[in-house]
Amino acid sequence: MTAPAAACRRRARAHGAIALLCAGLLSALGLTACGTKQDVIAAGRTKPFTLALDFFPNADHAVIYSAIANGDFRTVGLGVRPEVPADPSAPLKLLAAGSVDMAISYEPELLLARDQGLPLVSVGALVQRPLTSIIALPRSHVRKVADLAGKTVGTAGIPYQTAELQTALQSAGVNPARVRQVNVGFNLVPAMLSGKVAATLGGFWNYEAIQLAQLHKQPVTIPVDRAGVPQYDELVLVVRAQEARTRGQDLRAFLQALAQGEREVRANPAAAASLVVKANPSLDRRLQLASIQRTLPATLPADRSKPFGWQDPAAWSAFARWMFSHRLLQRQPSAGLPPFTNEFLPGQGI
Repeated sequence: MTAPAAACRRRARAHGAIALLCAGLLSALGLTACGTKQDVIAAGRTKPFTLALDFFPNADHAVIYSAIANGDFRTVGLGVRPEVPADPSAPLKLLAAGSVDMAISYEPELLLARDQGLPLVSVGALVQRPLTSIIALPRSHVRKVADLAGKTVGTAGIPYQTAELQTALQSAGVNPARVRQVNVGFNLVPAMLSGKVAATLGGFWNYEAIQLAQLHKQPVTIPVDRAGVPQYDELVLVVRAQEARTRGQDLRAFLQALAQGEREVRANPAAAASLVVKANPSLDRRLQLASIQRTLPATLPADRSKPFGWQDPAAWSAFARWMFSHRLLQRQPSAGLPPFTNEFLPGQGI
């Protein structure tokens, strides 16, 4: 047994179920080691590489547009082309159908898709913690979750948002039956401004909350992971499981270039905001810049020894169990192909 393999075995014994998850994924994807490495990827011919965004271009995609504009993807031989989906539920369907090479989605959406039998796997996290939040305006007199008792809360109508709201209420000692929930779709901010709802769950602390603050509305913002919901990666990069077995070099190249894009955004958020607005001229540059600056700390793992894009096995396991306990998943999430791998991140893998 090699020294890296022996070290991997020792970590597996020390971390129990977490390491079993890692080992299972390595086996399932046909990978053979969990040591670290330095990636040096040189460009050959440029390969087309289509990336389905999760939504319209916005601050969450700043690293992508920075890596495109600065030639980071071209340097590693990839011609990356973002595609805007017709709706946020489309990217994983397009990916599973083979229409795109990679899709940006949300950890809960990936777990739901896999539960429905789609052989997909996350290869990196764009945002390392939930952005989804409970947001309220001062006139609703909601300062904490317990204040929602007897009030109306709007969501975007996504099933796991109902479970998040129930978890938050129960954690605050509020019977969920005392809170009326309504589906306001993506009209979260208008629903609050009009007084239709006292609060919403579904807006992001790095977007809708900033938008309201810039309107001088002084919103109260409670991220769901600070209200009892297990932490999860809000935005993840997803590929087909078969591609994870056969296109490791391309995936390493993509993630290497993306890490360089992240460094560029961190060094010059204003330039990154301009690139996002160039990709989507309907955006407000001031909001995009504020969103980028606010989001930057959440793009890196809590353990700063880990690379950009790192996915925490313990957090994935805990959140999957939470989804299963709320009957959002029909099958045990620990069965079959694990939902993520860090194998292709810079410095990781064989």
